[in-house]
Amino acid sequence: MARIQNVRGTYDLFGDAKRKMKKVIATASNVVEKYGFEEIETPIFEFTEVFARNLGDTSDIVTKEMYCFNDKGGESLTLRPEGTAGVVRSFVSNGMQQNLPVKFYYHGPMFRYERPQKGRQRQFTQFGIELLGADTPQADIEVIAMAYEFLEKLGLNGQVTVEINSLGDDISRNAYREKLVTYLKKHFDELSEDSKNRLERNPLRILDSKEECDKAVIENAPRYADSLNEASQAFFSAVLRGLDNLGIKYRVNDRLVRGLDYYSHTVFELTTDKLGAQGTVLAGGRYNGLVEQMGGGNVAGIGWACGVERLAMLLEQNTDLPRPIAVIPVGDDTQDYALRISHKLRLAGFCVEQSYSGNMKKRMIKANKVNACKAVIIGSDELADNMVTLKDLDSGEQKQISLDKLIEELK
Repeated sequence: MARIQNVRGTYDLFGDAKRKMKKVIATASNVVEKYGFEEIETPIFEFTEVFARNLGDTSDIVTKEMYCFNDKGGESLTLRPEGTAGVVRSFVSNGMQQNLPVKFYYHGPMFRYERPQKGRQRQFTQFGIELLGADTPQADIEVIAMAYEFLEKLGLNGQVTVEINSLGDDISRNAYREKLVTYLKKHFDELSEDSKNRLERNPLRILDSKEECDKAVIENAPRYADSLNEASQAFFSAVLRGLDNLGIKYRVNDRLVRGLDYYSHTVFELTTDKLGAQGTVLAGGRYNGLVEQMGGGNVAGIGWACGVERLAMLLEQNTDLPRPIAVIPVGDDTQDYALRISHKLRLAGFCVEQSYSGNMKKRMIKANKVNACKAVIIGSDELADNMVTLKDLDSGEQKQISLDKLIEELK
């Protein structure tokens, strides 16, 4: 019988890797809750239309990467490839338009059929935020500042770069699209097959191409900034002034368009060179038309998301665990007493490790292996006198104390 293995592009999380991911999620949650964001959890799968219609039918996610299937009722369902569309669907489905602005954060598994690489898998964990119902530059400034603070709290300050651009409003976007198509048609034969297919349907996606032949063509393409109308320029300038005011360093990258069709105005990425060629660790932007596409009215939106695994890879090794207290019974007659002590200590908030078998020597070896800070040793004499022996496993010092004073002594 062949050995059963995990599916390519998936992985098992445990030990230090899992602890790092928990740290990323906990740090992000703590930061965004300070800004008034509340957690939301949406289903892992949605009707395929939620993603196919709203992510754009020329995006790589829709054309190449979605996991779609028909259920027993014949409905087309898709495992969620990202979080924004599901959150917006929930916003519309639950009639939240009367309580604007709405601030949500989420984390959980996402699924994309892409080539596995460092920090990118077919099942991955994403943390993201969505701010709905705020169409001012202050909202953009706040969500970027929040992302920046989150990465600083992870200890990554100085290791990331904020790249930012403006796609402008619909008028600006259409004006640039016309200029770009005119330019690209002159270089049609030099483009990759994917870019040739996108030229009529979504030429802006060509700016996001990673193909070398496309990059050479894009190098001399018209600049997006030259097509921004006065209102879009004013909006973007206000965002940049706000970042300057907060001391957040950034680099304007006029080739930055993001990979999904629903973005408008501000788009941004936080990048690093610590993970090889694919350096983006957090990205987002404004999506003022997405809620309306889903039938929820003209409600502005902005958000960001990050791959938790990729950020976890940037953390220092051996994320600290709380050091437990080892409870060690000596002899069968002390097992029940040791169990009651362990239970009492856990109720008091202590992390307790109690081996299930073995003599005292083996249990002490186990205590040292789990990096316990103290050992509570219970022999027949201690049992008779309602006492325990408390040993400091760092210094080796030990003393007898009454059970009544154990919690106070440990605190």
